[in-house]
Amino acid sequence: MILQSPSFEDGREIPKKYGYKYDNVSPPLKIRQIPPSAKSLVLIMDDPDAMGAVGKLWVHWVVWNLEPKESDISESSLPKDAMQGTTDFGGIGYGGPAPPDKRHTYVFKLYALNSKIILKSGATKKQVEEAMQNHIIAQTSLSGTFAP
Repeated sequence: MILQSPSFEDGREIPKKYGYKYDNVSPPLKIRQIPPSAKSLVLIMDDPDAMGAVGKLWVHWVVWNLEPKESDISESSLPKDAMQGTTDFGGIGYGGPAPPDKRHTYVFKLYALNSKIILKSGATKKQVEEAMQNHIIAQTSLSGTFAP
């Protein structure tokens, strides 16, 4: 599987408009080479560099039950049947990069599952990860950096 964004290259700077303190809109994403046996996709965006600043990995976006046939996610939108979880900002949906101290690397992790996840909107990353156990058939990631 391949996860890309037309807005930034892997390992490069995420444009400011996707930041929490700016427009806070989710970036467009392109998904390629999805396994034919995939029944759903999960997308998790987090900030492992937050560990040094706030003492934990910061969760920015949790999305599940993306249709594997959907290969493009438009800016600031999601396919209609996708579900979103609660972020560490305390809300449901996308919370953009917001490093409190220095440049951080943000990781978008994409998982192909052999099933759908049965959880209500607002579930936590931990709940989604528990529901994914033993169902992951492929995974990939895309990273980008953002400075305050």
